[in-house]
Amino acid sequence: MFQPELQAANAGPNMGAAPTARRSWRWILAREGIGIGTDRSIDLGDDIGSRAWWLGLAGCLSLIGAALALATLVPALPTNIRPDLTPAQRENTLPQIIAPLARGGMTGALPLPNMRLVEPLADIPERPRLELTTTLNGRDTFESALRRAGVGRDDIAAVTALVRPAANLTALPKGTAIDVVLGRRDTKSVPRPLELIGFRAAFDLRLAVARADGALQLRRIPIAVDHTPLRVQGLVGANLQRSLRSTGLPDKVIAAATAALGYAIDFQHGIGKRDRFDVIVEQDKAETGDVRQGDLLYVALRRDGKEDVELARYSLGGHPEFFRANGESAKKGLMRTPVDGAHLTSGFGMRFHPLLAYTRMHQGVDFGAPSGSPIMAAAGGTIAFVGPHGGHGNYVMVRHTAELSTGYAHMSRFAVKPGQRVSQGQVIGYVGSTGISTGPHLHYEIWLRGKAVNPVQLKFIGGTQLAGADMARFRAIIGGLRGLLVTGGAAAVTPLERKRRR
Repeated sequence: MFQPELQAANAGPNMGAAPTARRSWRWILAREGIGIGTDRSIDLGDDIGSRAWWLGLAGCLSLIGAALALATLVPALPTNIRPDLTPAQRENTLPQIIAPLARGGMTGALPLPNMRLVEPLADIPERPRLELTTTLNGRDTFESALRRAGVGRDDIAAVTALVRPAANLTALPKGTAIDVVLGRRDTKSVPRPLELIGFRAAFDLRLAVARADGALQLRRIPIAVDHTPLRVQGLVGANLQRSLRSTGLPDKVIAAATAALGYAIDFQHGIGKRDRFDVIVEQDKAETGDVRQGDLLYVALRRDGKEDVELARYSLGGHPEFFRANGESAKKGLMRTPVDGAHLTSGFGMRFHPLLAYTRMHQGVDFGAPSGSPIMAAAGGTIAFVGPHGGHGNYVMVRHTAELSTGYAHMSRFAVKPGQRVSQGQVIGYVGSTGISTGPHLHYEIWLRGKAVNPVQLKFIGGTQLAGADMARFRAIIGGLRGLLVTGGAAAVTPLERKRRR
């Protein structure tokens, strides 16, 4: 062995065997060119067969042997290997698998713990009672809605016979909900018997048909309704129609209010931004929370620095009409503005035409309005002309008397025919830009005894005047409307109204 030789060659007088051996190992490694720094690894790929190589191989094999020896001392982990599932067990576990249906998932199925305790049923049992709601759509009738809900033919006939005298089934609005309760049946070959049906037949009435002692019986369920009219007030601002629309009033009420005021005032010069409007409309409030608004009852303008305009609805001879506070009909003479919400853009007289580029007589006035806005007859009369009329484009002329006629130009389309009789405020056409026109507007003319006159300056008198019992009833009506609160209900009379009544 080489150890004694190393010890003999490197022994010193004052050194023992152990230090000599340590110096011998370092000497051998240094002689073989192996450093003694921090990196003491031996590359088995270099100097194959040398003494250092053999030392490295011995160290590597010793480490491998030690690892194998220690591996035998590690105990094996305990295992519990289950046997494969039988086909029946696999089918029973399918409902527990989270997987698509295409890969074996069974959504909604329930695993059964013991299939031997399960007995197959001859038929699936039904619910003893069905409660459902069917809704009338646009194509439904009352009978077809019940049929779609599963009500039998005989029950439908019996219900219809009971309900028809109490309600107009053809007038039921779209979306009406019908509650249906069906009872138990003996076999699936017959429809379920009807136990109860209920629906809202009118704003103030609900109907219910229930089975008692084997027969269907009708029951009326009244719905309490508050008929207090709705009163809204506000500032006119830049546009009356826009301000009215901001209150939430329906379009038909806004149109009626502007049309009624159009008989009494000039929208171009008779309304200011600081004026205030006062509108009262029919309103029904049911105890169920539903609200229904009806016709316009009252409209007024509290004008800043000018005389107030106050109009109320009153039926004279079965024909409702708006009258002033003094009993005079609002429909007198010609309407000041035959287009709702229009604004005056060009006056009557000589002017420089923007398209023809020369000065000529403007025989009417122009009202700017959006295309398609309805144009109304300024007064009752007969349609004398309908059709194209040169630079006027689509033109309508209404003859009111032998001496008075009105003309309406630049229409987009017509709503009347020649020879047709029209009433004041009736729609005769729609705003457009036909003929020689710079944009959508209405050119409005008045012809008196064959001459064009200024519509703004022309004044007419006349109209219906209430008197006697009609005047007394009208005063009572307008007095009651004045006393309404803005939020509805009776109100104390304001100082301004008390002064006006005196």
